[in-house]
Amino acid sequence: MKLYHGSTETVNTPKIIVSDKFLDFGFGFYTTTSEEQALRWANIKKKRTKSQHSYLNIYEIDEAIFSDDSFSILRFTEPTREWLEFVIANRRGHITHSHDFVIGPVANDMLYRTFTLYESGVLTLQETFNRLKVHELFDQLSFHSERALENLKFTEAQALK
Repeated sequence: MKLYHGSTETVNTPKIIVSDKFLDFGFGFYTTTSEEQALRWANIKKKRTKSQHSYLNIYEIDEAIFSDDSFSILRFTEPTREWLEFVIANRRGHITHSHDFVIGPVANDMLYRTFTLYESGVLTLQETFNRLKVHELFDQLSFHSERALENLKFTEAQALK
């Protein structure tokens, strides 16, 4: 399976990212099966950091890993109440989990506004899901343990214009 990671640098040795910014699935290394999403993210990071460069990092992983019961894998196949609450809790810094992998939809900044309205009681769960349906939801596959990362093989980095 091919995975992508957009960045302002070549990332041939991925690492678990621990920062002061809380992400959808917690601290980890984030990838996607969508080249389009990774390209979009590389451009966003380039603008935010005022970097001169951006890269599409490409990896391979054996899909059989996701059937290996020795790994803890949390999967969200679509936006659900559980996914919504998991993402909100992670973005607030309230969850520390021990999963090796988390797989599910990306919650971009536009969706985060919807989350805020849901949390504050302005939107019901159904209204929140109705708003989510009007956005194209890309996937993300995040790595949360060194053991999981050992299975991600860097293949190349493409410099972007």
